[in-house]
Amino acid sequence: MPAPAASHRDRYHPLRIALHWLTLLLVIAVFACIELRELYPRGSDPREALKAWHFTLGLSVLAITLVRLAARRASPAPPIVPSPPRWQHLAAGAVHLLLYAWLLAMPLLGWLLLSASGKAIPFWGLALPGLVAADPQLADRLKDLHETLANAGYLLVGIHAAAALAHHVLFRDDTLRRMLPGGGRGRGRTEDPG
Repeated sequence: MPAPAASHRDRYHPLRIALHWLTLLLVIAVFACIELRELYPRGSDPREALKAWHFTLGLSVLAITLVRLAARRASPAPPIVPSPPRWQHLAAGAVHLLLYAWLLAMPLLGWLLLSASGKAIPFWGLALPGLVAADPQLADRLKDLHETLANAGYLLVGIHAAAALAHHVLFRDDTLRRMLPGGGRGRGRTEDPG
């Protein structure tokens, strides 16, 4: 006899689950595009295409994150079972706050960087308006900040993934299972990854 499907009280809302994993795929694609561009010479078509995809997918992360914030507000996180200690809740809240801030800041910084560089802002065939006037000095500062925060993002995503695995393997709660696609049921839960 198959196990009963987990209820929405045991798991995140399906929309939140889908948006969580879509965000991860987009972030991987954004990083891949900007790293793979280095394989091609400056000014080449493949390099320019990868940069355009980096910009478009980065702005898609911004759009998805705004939808995620609305979904988060509309559908609260299910409780973690068994309930972790208070310090884990606080640590999870801090990491989630930093992750959401990062998911919003990175695309906005990219948009500002393109604007300050006097470049077009591509977004799925549209050209978005610049947020600031062209300013090469500002563009240089924004580029440095964007790259620094991108590197910090590797750390944040790593901490988030390691915590989910620790909850699953070490603490044996349902933290990870609450966010897995497919309605799996099991022990334990996770901090609010949504």
